[in-house]
Amino acid sequence: SSWHKGYSLNTPRARAAPPTGDSVLFEDTSSAAPAMNSQGYYTPGYNMGEPSNDMQGGGGVNNLFTDPMANAAMMYGSSLANQGKDMVNKEISRFMSVNKLKYFFAVDTRYVLKKLMILMFPYTHRDWEVRYHRDTPLTPRQDVNAPDLYIPTMAFITYILLAGMALGIQKRFSPEVLGLCASTALVWVIIEVLVMLLSLYLLTVHSDLSTFDLVAYSGYKYVGMIFTVLCGLLFGSDGYFVALAWSSCALMFFIIRSLKMKILPSLSSDSMGMGSSAKPQLRLYITVASALFQPIIIYWLTSHLVR
Repeated sequence: SSWHKGYSLNTPRARAAPPTGDSVLFEDTSSAAPAMNSQGYYTPGYNMGEPSNDMQGGGGVNNLFTDPMANAAMMYGSSLANQGKDMVNKEISRFMSVNKLKYFFAVDTRYVLKKLMILMFPYTHRDWEVRYHRDTPLTPRQDVNAPDLYIPTMAFITYILLAGMALGIQKRFSPEVLGLCASTALVWVIIEVLVMLLSLYLLTVHSDLSTFDLVAYSGYKYVGMIFTVLCGLLFGSDGYFVALAWSSCALMFFIIRSLKMKILPSLSSDSMGMGSSAKPQLRLYITVASALFQPIIIYWLTSHLVR
């Protein structure tokens, strides 16, 4: 019994075995709530694994393309953009038609020479009627009475070059002065065309004149301006005023005879209805006022080039 007692005293007690259930050595805290630090704030836990779909942006893009409302909005915006593009092209074609521009530049050497002779010596020209083919006016190369934009464009460029030469002779040339001269000449033509269009609109005068027609008739003054400046440079102030008087009278005669066939095509169309006697007078006033305005512009744009 004493041996058993000593054995029981010397033998250590056996420890309880750990539970054999689902317990593990370390606790999985990946899905647990973040631990709090000593100051009572949560410390974020970082997942060092692969980034999720939201972090990659894939889920947002996929949702954008699979959302029916987003697709409908994109289709509606695309249709609006196409409609706006068609409308802009239609308006551009209305005011700046390529076919119309081709018509006004359809010239040849024979037409240019004859037109320049008519501009400088219009008193010998007899037939001022514009010819048509199936309600379409003939091109300038086929009809010398048709307005064109080739002569006004070339005359404008020549006038700018001649103005630069005149300023250089007088030792007053500078790029700023030449630019001001060119912009002033261009602005006067634009103002003249806008005033003409506004007058025809406010007075409800119907005519065959288009915007390009008005630009062409307004641009023919550059031919007389070139002749005036050349005479002024060659023969002094006396030659300048003689050339100014000749070119002004010739241009006024040309404008009246040309616009008469456009603004006054037929007075019988206004013979019925209200104001039948006033409409022909208004058309005549517009024609004469446009003609009388030409010498003022010619003198204004050329007088400073000849001293």
